[in-house]
Amino acid sequence: MGFFFRLYRWLNILSIDVAGGAAVGALFFARVFKVNVLPQGLWVLSLTVWIIYTADHLLDARKIKQPASTERHRFHQQHFILLAGLVVAVSVADLVLIFYIRSVVFFQGLLLSVWVVLYFLIQQRIGFLKEMAGAVLYTSGVLLIPLALDQQLTTAGKLLIAQFAITAWINLLLFSWIDQPRDTKDKHVSFATVCGPVITRYSLLFLFLVNGILCGVSWLITAENFAPTSIIILMNLILLFIFFKHKLFEENDRFRLLGDAVFLFPLIYLFWGHAA
Repeated sequence: MGFFFRLYRWLNILSIDVAGGAAVGALFFARVFKVNVLPQGLWVLSLTVWIIYTADHLLDARKIKQPASTERHRFHQQHFILLAGLVVAVSVADLVLIFYIRSVVFFQGLLLSVWVVLYFLIQQRIGFLKEMAGAVLYTSGVLLIPLALDQQLTTAGKLLIAQFAITAWINLLLFSWIDQPRDTKDKHVSFATVCGPVITRYSLLFLFLVNGILCGVSWLITAENFAPTSIIILMNLILLFIFFKHKLFEENDRFRLLGDAVFLFPLIYLFWGHAA
């Protein structure tokens, strides 16, 4: 068990689990919307997410003059040149793969890439909106392939997308709340450093409540959403547990390990549906 914990910890520090979670999310929505996703599309999505997250961590690490307060940023400080080289190499591989994906996905991906570049340019200036913008971009990436192939959204589909997007927002906001003292020390901008821990705490409670209501409505009015909504509820329950027991998870950044792992939970639905 200790070996697997250490392995996943390194996967988390390197953002590999986040990239995998994005691919799992895309497969989740593809199953819900009944569309077929090609492997090369999933590879492009995973590599792109990894590039974005790693580049973001490298930029943050470069701005910190002293040894970073978090293990993730210290790792990116210590291995900056190696990781920067990997980002370049993976970017080249990603560009090659892009030419093998469906044209409709390609063109919508180009549009999304403009927003990604804009996010990198203004992220230090958007302050308390940083986590919301990150959640929107992550959700857009996850939904890029499924929505490009099936643009006729039902009410059930819209509700599920809203639930997933809010879950991603809760995840990022929860991390900024727990990391607020260290982010303040390292001069990172986040919702929690701008608005303070108290407002962040009540904002999280509000988002949990809103998502709970949306999940309840989804269960009541759309029977087809019962199974996928159950997965979203499970994800939120885990994040809520981290919220109330955050002191328990602060050591060794365990809140990040479990908080990011919730985006692998849709695998349950994929295996469930396959078994059915």
